[in-house]
Amino acid sequence: MARDGRSDDVMARSRESFLAGGPAVAGVRSEILSSWSRCQSLGLLPSLGTAYLGEPDLDTELVRAAEPVLDELAAAISGTWSTVILTDAEGVILRCLAGEPQMTRYLDTAGGGAPGFSFHEALGGTTSIGLALAERRASRVYGHEHFADAWTVQACVAVPVHEPLSGRLVGIVDLATQLSEFTPTLETMAGKAARAIERRLLEQKTDRERSLLRAYMQTARQVQEPRFTDGRHIVVGVPAEDLLTGADRLILEEKTAGLIASGRRAAIEVPVSGGRVATLMARPVADVCEGVAVEVIVPGHRAPVSAERTPASPPAVPRTDTLETAGLPAARRDPPTEVPAPTAASSTDASGRPLHRWLLAVGEPGIGRLALAARRRLELLRESSRRIGTTLDVVRTAEELAEVVVENFADVVTVDLYPAVLRGDEPSAAGALLMQRTAVAGVEGLPFCAVDEQISFAPTSLQAQSLASGSPAMEADLKASRCWATQDPARASKILDSGVHSLITVPLSARGVPLGVAGFYRSRRSAPFEDDDVSLAAELVAFASLCIDNARRYTREHATALALQRSLLPQDLPEQNVLEVAYRYLPAHTGVSGDWFDVIPLSGARIALVVGDVVGHGLHAAATMGRLRTAVDNFASFELTPDELLTRLDDLVARMAREESSTDAFIGATCLYAVYDPTTRRCSLARAGHLPPALVSGDGTVTFPEVPAAPPLGLGGFPFETVEIELPDDSRLVLYTDGLVEDRERCIETVLEEFRQTLGHPGRSPEETCRAVVAALPPSRPAEDDVTLLVVRPRGLDASDMACWDDLPPDPAIVSEIRDAVLRQLADWKLEEAAFTTELILSELLTNAIRHATGPFRVRLLRDRMLTCEVADTSSTSPHLRQADMTDEGGRGLFLVAQLAQRWGTRYTPRGKVIWAEQPMPGS
Repeated sequence: MARDGRSDDVMARSRESFLAGGPAVAGVRSEILSSWSRCQSLGLLPSLGTAYLGEPDLDTELVRAAEPVLDELAAAISGTWSTVILTDAEGVILRCLAGEPQMTRYLDTAGGGAPGFSFHEALGGTTSIGLALAERRASRVYGHEHFADAWTVQACVAVPVHEPLSGRLVGIVDLATQLSEFTPTLETMAGKAARAIERRLLEQKTDRERSLLRAYMQTARQVQEPRFTDGRHIVVGVPAEDLLTGADRLILEEKTAGLIASGRRAAIEVPVSGGRVATLMARPVADVCEGVAVEVIVPGHRAPVSAERTPASPPAVPRTDTLETAGLPAARRDPPTEVPAPTAASSTDASGRPLHRWLLAVGEPGIGRLALAARRRLELLRESSRRIGTTLDVVRTAEELAEVVVENFADVVTVDLYPAVLRGDEPSAAGALLMQRTAVAGVEGLPFCAVDEQISFAPTSLQAQSLASGSPAMEADLKASRCWATQDPARASKILDSGVHSLITVPLSARGVPLGVAGFYRSRRSAPFEDDDVSLAAELVAFASLCIDNARRYTREHATALALQRSLLPQDLPEQNVLEVAYRYLPAHTGVSGDWFDVIPLSGARIALVVGDVVGHGLHAAATMGRLRTAVDNFASFELTPDELLTRLDDLVARMAREESSTDAFIGATCLYAVYDPTTRRCSLARAGHLPPALVSGDGTVTFPEVPAAPPLGLGGFPFETVEIELPDDSRLVLYTDGLVEDRERCIETVLEEFRQTLGHPGRSPEETCRAVVAALPPSRPAEDDVTLLVVRPRGLDASDMACWDDLPPDPAIVSEIRDAVLRQLADWKLEEAAFTTELILSELLTNAIRHATGPFRVRLLRDRMLTCEVADTSSTSPHLRQADMTDEGGRGLFLVAQLAQRWGTRYTPRGKVIWAEQPMPGS
C-alpha cells in the first residue's frame, strides 16, 4: 500500500541508523532488514549505482513474449512519472520504458536504466527487482527501504515471471514511480503483466505436449486392460461434480504433477471423499519427444448406478473444456479429425461400486499444464493466507480479499456485506438481501456499484440464489443468463458492453453466521470461469470469511468495551465559574485502555482536577479505571490534600491487587491530582508515576512544573508530596496521559519538545489548545494507548466576590456583630433574599466554634455559583450531626444547618479546620 511522508521519514531514520552500525528502528520489514544485512555483508555502499554487464541477448522467448505486454503497459503509464522494466533471471535489464522522457534521463543519471544494467541485489543493493529474485516472489520496496541513495525517491513493485511448464523463474516485471504517487493499482498491473507474459510463453511451448497427447491416444487404442471387458475407454477432461469434490481434484492434480515429474511407470493410491480410494497410473509415452501420461480410476458412490447412465461421448478431441485440463490451450489445437473421440465407460469394483476411468494429464517429466495450474492455485492460496486477515478491521479484510484475488484470479472482485456485520453484529433475517458494497477491486471505469452503496439483491439474482443455497454459483456466459440481469437490467447491460462475460458468486459465511457475498468477474482479457475455478473461489472465500468473522467479533467486543469505558468517564463537566475547561479523549486503535480524567467541584469554590492511567488494556483495565475514578471522587469529598488522597488511593490499588492475586491480571495505575483555589489563584498538585503537567503562561512560555515524582499506585510504602504553583488568570494548565507523548520510534525528550512548541501560542482558549494538540498527532496515533488531554484556564474569584473577617476573639458577643456585618455585605451584593437563611447558618456555625473550638476565628463569605459561608478555627475536632432527643436542650444546630444549606462539611487546614455551608444563589 502507499505510504505517507511520515512513514518514509521513520524508514529514513531506520536506514540511517542501520548504515551507521546501529540497530534499525522498529517498523522495518523482515525481508528488507535481511536484504540490508546481505548488502552490508557484501561490502556495498549506499552511494552505489547499477552495474553494466554488457549487451544482453534480446532475441529470446521471454523478450518476444513480453513485447506486446510491455507496450500495453507503456501506454497505460504514458504521461506519468512511472517506468516499467523487464529483466532476466539475473536482474539484467532487457527493456525499460518510461511514462515521461525525463524519467529516462533520471535513470541514466542515477546509474542505469538501459539494457545491460543489472539490478541484482549483489550489484545494486536492495531494490524491488533484487528482492524479488532473492525472495522468489512479488516484492515491494518503498522509498528509504532501498539500500542505494539514488532510488530512495521511488516506490517499486516487482513480480517474477515463471517459465510456465517447468516453473523456473526466467525474469522480472517491475513497475516504479515516485513515492508520493504510488498506488495499489501499479501492483495489480505488474501482477497481471507477469501472468500475461507467462501465458504467451506457454503458447510457444504447447506443440510438444500436443505430440504427447497424440502418442498417448495411439497407444491407448492398442492396449487392452483385462479389468475392462468392453475395451479400454479414455475420457480426457474433468470428472463430474458429483464424482469428485473440489478438494479431491486439487489433491489429484498435485499427485499427478509429481508422477509426471518422476518420468517413470508408476501407480499410487490416493484417498478421496466418501471413504474411497482413487488410483493414479503413470505410463511413459513417446512420439517426437518423451513424456508421461497419467490416468485416474475413481470408484463411484455406493448408491446404485443405472446401466444406462453412461457419460456422454465428448466431441472429437481436443475440445476447449478438455484441452485446458489435458495441458493444451484452446488457441493452439489440432483439427478435431486428427484424434478420434473416445468413448467413456465404467466398470465395478469388488464391492459393486462403479469404476470411472479417464486420462487426467499428459506432460514431459517435471512439466505440464496441470502442474502449472496446481502451482498457481497453491501460490494463490498461500498468498491469500499471507495477505488476508492482517488486521481486525472488517472493511480492510474485505479489501484484502478483493486485492489478492483480482491480481491472480479475476478481473473484477466485489465484496458485499450485511450492514450489521460492519457494526460487529449478526445480520437479521429481515434484511436478508440488503447489503452494503464494502470493497471493489479490478478494472477501473466499469459500471459496478460503488463502495458504501446499499444493494438490495433481487430474489431471482445469482447472488440471492447463492445466498439461499449457501453454495457458490457460476455463470460462464453472462449474456445467456437471465437471472443475473434481473438485479439491475440497465447496469447489467452496461457491464456486458464493457466486456465482462463470466461470474462466480460465493456466499461469505463463518461459524454458521452469514456475512455477505463475494462476486468474481472476468472480462474480455481472460477466459471464462470453469468448474475448477468455483472450488478455488470457495476456498479463498472460506478463509476470508473466517478472517472477516474474527474482525466482526473483535469489532463487537471492542465496541462493547469502548461503550463501557465511555460510560465510566465523565459524561458532562460540572457547572462552575472558576475554570474554563476543554478535554479530548482518543481511544486506542488496538483496544480500550484505562485512561480517565475528572473535574470535581469542592467546597470554597475550589476545583479538583484528575488525570489517571490504569496499566493494561481491555475490559479489565476499563473496569479498574471505573473503580479508581469512583474512589477518587469519594476521597475528594473528604477534602483531602493531594498527597493524602494519593496515599489512600495507593492503599486501595494495593488491596485490589491482592484480591486479583489468584488471576494473571496485573493491577497498577498512575495518577495526577490537583486542587485549584480561585480565592488565592494557587494550585496544589501531587503525582504517582504520572507525567508532570504543562503550564502555559500568558505570553506563550511553556514550562513543566517540578512536581516531585513518586512510584505508580499499588507499590505501597512510598510517600507522596504536594507542591503549590501559582495559576494566573491568563495561564493554561495542561494535564495529559502518556499516550499523548510516548513514541516507540522517538525519545521522550524529542516528543515533549514538539509538545512544548505546539502549546507555546499565547491567547489560545482551552478548546483551541486541544484542537492544536490533536492536529499535531501523527496519523497513526493513538495506536496502542489511549490519549487523554485536559486543558484548563483559571478565572479566579474577584475580591468583590469575597468578604472576610479575621482574628475574631472567642467571645459570644462577637456573634451579633459579625451577623450585622454579613447582612450589610449581602445587601451590597443585592442578596437580601438569602439574608434570613445565611443569618441562621452563620449564627449556628460561629456559636458552635466559640463553644467547642479554639480561636482566633475567621468568617468568610464567597459569592460564586453558590453562596458559601465558612467559619475557620484552630481546632482539629470535627463536629458530627446527631439526632437530638425531645428532652435535649441542644444538639439541633447542625441539623438545622443541614436542612437550610444545600450541602455542608468540614475541611482541614494546616492551622485547624474550616466548617462550611453552601446554599443556592437566589433566583438560580
